[in-house]
Amino acid sequence: MDNRLSPEYVLLGLLYLKPGYGYELTKRLEADFGYIWRVSQSQTYNILKRLESQGHIRSSIIEQEKHPARQLLHLTRLGERRFFAWLETPTRCSVHAIRTEFITRLYFIQLFYPGKTKQIIHRQIAEIQAGLDRLHTSVQSLVLGQSFNRMALEMRITLLTSMIGWLNVCLAEFASDHAERNDYK
Repeated sequence: MDNRLSPEYVLLGLLYLKPGYGYELTKRLEADFGYIWRVSQSQTYNILKRLESQGHIRSSIIEQEKHPARQLLHLTRLGERRFFAWLETPTRCSVHAIRTEFITRLYFIQLFYPGKTKQIIHRQIAEIQAGLDRLHTSVQSLVLGQSFNRMALEMRITLLTSMIGWLNVCLAEFASDHAERNDYK
């Protein structure tokens, strides 16, 4: 997996839920992930074309009487395997990646495997903690006079530490959601 963040996994997940049309997928992405991903319709279509060329999705032509034919997009087995492998992979230790990719992953884990939510959050905390350990080592290895490098590393440490706090809040929220659901049974 490369370091470039892309909403392709959102699209794969939405297509795992049900086949869809490009315009419809753009609208679903905006509705459910609008505060996470900023993607134009043309970007969505470009991602869908790339996913189709890679064999992760396929299209079928749906003829319409009074309108042009439409392409209905379906997830392939290859796309399904890629999506579920991504679900199991912790997000790299980056504030931006956690803000976009992890929360997207959490959405689909909660949707498909709610029993794994706490496990995924704990795994992400461990990933961040390992990254923090590396950053602390980097700060300690700086020579005098590298003030801006030190400040940049300390800022990352502060932001990632706050991410662990946020993940602990998520754990508590999902635990209370689970308790509330059990009250209604």
